[in-house]
Order: sequence, then structure tokens, then C-alpha cells
Amino acid sequence: MTETDVPDTAGGPDQAITIGVVAESGADERRVALVPKMVERLSKKGLRVLVAAGAGEGSYISDDAFTEAGATIGDPRQADVVVGVAPPSEEEVGQLRPGTVVVGFLAPRSDAENIERLERAGVVAFAMESIPRISRAQAMDALSSQANVSGYRAVLLAAQHLARFFPMLTTAAGTVKPAKALVLGVGVAGLQALATAKRLGAQATGYDVRPEVADQVRSVGAQWLDLGIEAAGEGGYARELTEEERAEQQRRLSEATTKFDVVITTALVPGRKAPTLVTAEAVRGMRPGSVIVDLAGETGGNCELTEPGEVINAHGVTIASPLNLPAEMPDHASELYARNIVELLELLVDSEGRLSLDGSDAIIDGACVAGKDKLKQPESPAGEEKADG
Repeated sequence: MTETDVPDTAGGPDQAITIGVVAESGADERRVALVPKMVERLSKKGLRVLVAAGAGEGSYISDDAFTEAGATIGDPRQADVVVGVAPPSEEEVGQLRPGTVVVGFLAPRSDAENIERLERAGVVAFAMESIPRISRAQAMDALSSQANVSGYRAVLLAAQHLARFFPMLTTAAGTVKPAKALVLGVGVAGLQALATAKRLGAQATGYDVRPEVADQVRSVGAQWLDLGIEAAGEGGYARELTEEERAEQQRRLSEATTKFDVVITTALVPGRKAPTLVTAEAVRGMRPGSVIVDLAGETGGNCELTEPGEVINAHGVTIASPLNLPAEMPDHASELYARNIVELLELLVDSEGRLSLDGSDAIIDGACVAGKDKLKQPESPAGEEKADG
């Protein structure tokens, strides 16, 4: 291997690197990138952790808890590796030293300008959402860990707004039938939503254009809605439907949706606008008092009437489109995310606590969205010359 411009560590080449944990600047972001338990894990490996004052307040973690775990309170952007949750702002990028390694959700598909900004800053940036979905990277899969939180929280939000009970209740005043919940899009969030709705006593039904997930739906005790349209794609995601398929899908879904009290939508196509699955016509056909929770609001929403970030009422149906549900459960969301971060950090650091950014590693190469030229690259065979062009 030939090392090309691998960032120098602040403590010198013979000392372990420093990990900096930022305080999230977003008004609604309450998660933190590391928790004390993970600080202890890094400290045992000889790594130093520098945490911004108040970084854990939103997650109910005090500065004292971090210091007791072995961290130091200080300026995280002076560290060799800076970890966060949300993408850094333009101002925050300007505070980074060239050669710094940045790790977090960086929105490479939707915020190319910020990725270019990171590139110009001379940092090496790893996006948690770009980690390849391969078996070796499962413990680093932050998209999945946070989607679990979203799916769970979405059902609680639906129960809060629903004008009826979720479970069947038998009382002296009569029997109340259970709510019928439909989950559209059966990825990690969808499966968790189905399982949670089932636990709360609803009749849960799942739908996805990938027929192979039907068994997963049934495995959590839910029913499968078969509309006869398939769109299995690569990497566990759905492919984009053709115009004809989309029209027929909407027609069949509109008819099916009107039979449910709760609809939770989670369908996303990476890098594209979210597909419309619940039309305005379907909303009009739903029973007044019903609820739609749209988890695809950040990319336009799966419901035609969705207003991202808002809770509205349309034709007697409540439509909620929360934009950051994991931040509403910062305790466990941070705990899960911190484990994802540490698993990646342990891949980026060698046994002596120094950065080892191996560009031939599929995870490191796939997650790197800026500063890729600073990764270690395989040596060319002796005497072999690189062809022009």
C-alpha cells in the first residue's frame, strides 16, 4: 500500500488520534454522536475523546457523564476525527482543519453543495448513509438503526392522532373493534411499524412492490397486501416504477387505502423524489378520524396532500409528516447511532490507534464522499506505468 496524504494526527505519528464529538446545531436535533458507554470503549483502545460542552444535553447526558467515561470537554473541531449526527453547516465546515476526518450523516445525494464544500476544505468525509449494505457492515448501518426508531415512533404518533383505539376492547358498554393499520414500504422502518402496530393491538397489514418481503411481513404477525405490482431493485431498494405501473399501483392502492384507519408510508427511492402512493382521492375516501403518517416528507412525501414537517387535516383525515423522528427519542437513538459510529471508527483506526484509511476496503471506499484522494491506494506492480488518459 502507498499512503497518499493521510491526515496527520494532532498528537504526532506515534500517538493515538483524538475523536471529537460536536454539539448538534440544528434546533430540532437532540441526538449526540457518541454516548459514554462508547467513549469507554474507545478509551480502552487508547483513543482520546474530546466532547463539546453540552453536546449530550438533548439526549439527557451530562458533561460529567462524559468525563467519567474518560472524555475531555473541549473544542471537538481540533480533533483528528470529528463525529456528528447532522451535516455540518457552512460555518462549521469552515472551522475544520485540513486533513480532518469527518463522520456523520452528510446527505451526499441531496446536498452536493455541502459535499463540495467539504472537499474544498481538504477534509476526508465519511457519510453514514453511504456505507455499503453488505453483511460485514451491518453493525455500522446507521440508516437501519435510526429507521427502527422512526418506524416505532410513527405508530405512536398515529395512535396519538387517531380518533379510535388501536386494540380491540371488550367493555360493559360493548366491544370496540381493533384499528386497521396499513404500512406502505416494508424496509426497516416499515417492519418496525408493523411490529409495533401489532403489539398495540391493531390489525396490521404491509405492502411493498418487492414481493420477496411478504414473508418478513408475516414474520411479525402482520398480513400481506398483494396488489400484483412488483419492482424489486438492487441493494435491497425498490426500483422506480414505470409510468404505467405507477398509475395502476395508485389506482389499486387508492381502493385499498380507504379500508384502513391508519396508513404509515415509508417508501423511498434513493436520490429521487418519494413516490406518491396515497392520492388525494384516496384520502377523501378514508373514514373521517383516520390518520396518515408520512415518513417520506423530506423527499416530497408519499401522500399527495402531505406538507413536510406539518400536521394537517384534509377531508377529516389527519396527515402528519415528521421530518426527524429519531431526534424525538434521543436516548435510544443516540445509543444505537453511537454504536454504528464506533464500529466504523474501529475500521478506520489500526491496532495502535492511528488512522489507516484503506481505499481498497469496500466499506471505506463506499462511505467516503470527500477527500477520496487521501485514502491509501494499492501499489501498482513494479515497473508498470500508468497509461495516459
